[in-house]
Amino acid sequence: MKRGNAWRRLPGLVAALATLVLVGGGLVGTRLATAAAAGCQVSYAVSSEWPGGFGANVTITDLGDPVSSWRLTWSFGAGQTITQLWNGSYTQSGAQVTVTNVSYNGSIPTGGSTSFGFNGASNGSNPVPTSFALNGTTCTGGVTPTTPPTSTPPPTTPPPTTPPPSTQQPCDIYAAGGTPCVAAHSTTRALYGAYNGPLYQVRRGSDNTTRDIGPLAPGGVANAAAQDSFCAGTTCLITIIYDQSGRGNKLTQAPPGGFSGPAPGGYDNLADATLAPTTVGGHKAYGVYVAPGTGYRNNSTNGIAKGDQPEGMYAILDGTHYNGGCCFDYGNAETNSRDNGNGTMEAIYFGNNKVWGYGAGNGPWIMADLENGLFSGVNQKYNANDPSISHRYLTAIVKGEPNHWAIRGGNAQSGGLSTFYNGVRPNVPGYNPMKKEGAIILGIGGDNSHGARGTFYEGVMTSGYPSDATENAVQANITAAGYR
Repeated sequence: MKRGNAWRRLPGLVAALATLVLVGGGLVGTRLATAAAAGCQVSYAVSSEWPGGFGANVTITDLGDPVSSWRLTWSFGAGQTITQLWNGSYTQSGAQVTVTNVSYNGSIPTGGSTSFGFNGASNGSNPVPTSFALNGTTCTGGVTPTTPPTSTPPPTTPPPTTPPPSTQQPCDIYAAGGTPCVAAHSTTRALYGAYNGPLYQVRRGSDNTTRDIGPLAPGGVANAAAQDSFCAGTTCLITIIYDQSGRGNKLTQAPPGGFSGPAPGGYDNLADATLAPTTVGGHKAYGVYVAPGTGYRNNSTNGIAKGDQPEGMYAILDGTHYNGGCCFDYGNAETNSRDNGNGTMEAIYFGNNKVWGYGAGNGPWIMADLENGLFSGVNQKYNANDPSISHRYLTAIVKGEPNHWAIRGGNAQSGGLSTFYNGVRPNVPGYNPMKKEGAIILGIGGDNSHGARGTFYEGVMTSGYPSDATENAVQANITAAGYR
């Protein structure tokens, strides 16, 4: 913003992902399979199917010695092929598939688990694989199978037959819904249950040294104490907000574009790392406090929607910290930091700017910045169904696909989501089809307009148009996280 229906995933998919149940050594259900091994156990669940394709989730449980990196192999039995995979890297040669860890999930302790998911293509028949191998060892469910002497009584505690439950965080839920995260940003917590990498980086003013801040534990809340210790007695700025998706879509200091920022070289300011304290699940954390002139961007991304491709996004914001400046955005923008015309953006906007569009009441509103328009619905200016909304912790959602988009929102501390718009693209030329370019912005407009203020805690962008059911499950995760 410058200043001045195809086949869908199965409904209720996230809630329907069943726990694997073994009865008398047999598996209950036709679309789930488990294999267990000397030192490992694998569960494979077909989570959704559609004509010519399917989604699946795989959980590896290490029953032997800890591993620092892993390689899982199996063979498909009916010509299936993987088309997209998250939380891992894959190769496929004919029926043989090899999946290896990414940087943040290579270590699995004894008794621990890690998971990945994928979408695949099939020709109608889609049997589950019958055998898996972890680092070359076939998974059978025991550690080192032995046959005790006949005089020795059988063990009273059998080896585990089902993996322990894994923590599902927002990006695990999106992946299970067939719309995986392609960008995941948060300074407050991990957005994958297995993520244990850096969340953000701070730079202190006393000596310009930097420090990465990670979660307290895999899938957990940020280690704010590490920031406090590092920044004690001096100032600290947030220099990087890392991408947890493994695609490298990190956010850094926004460069000049249609507007120049106030920092040297025309760059925007970086956020003070201490101005947005919060607690998540009883643990201290820090958000990203955006004052006018502050902005983050990535103009060279991987996997972000372009053109009219479908995508979804959510952000957790401070609903009491806003203004009418342009533009407090998070989402998809131009790759040259300039206004490239109608439909070249698709981002969440939050504030009470009424120049381009507005909803009911006096604001603030969740709207979509689609470039040259802040849209609250199908009309260019006013749409009565988009309410003023100002929860202290606010969930804001925008999603779009060919000639269809939606705005949703709710209280990030309790309750569900409401849909404020769900329909065709705006009745203004230039927005159907969309011409999205695939950059990512935070706190600024697509042309580097930097007059807005706001606070960001976490947000993601997805590949594909998420279902309401998936988003509802994400909202349940957010309210359970305990923002206070």
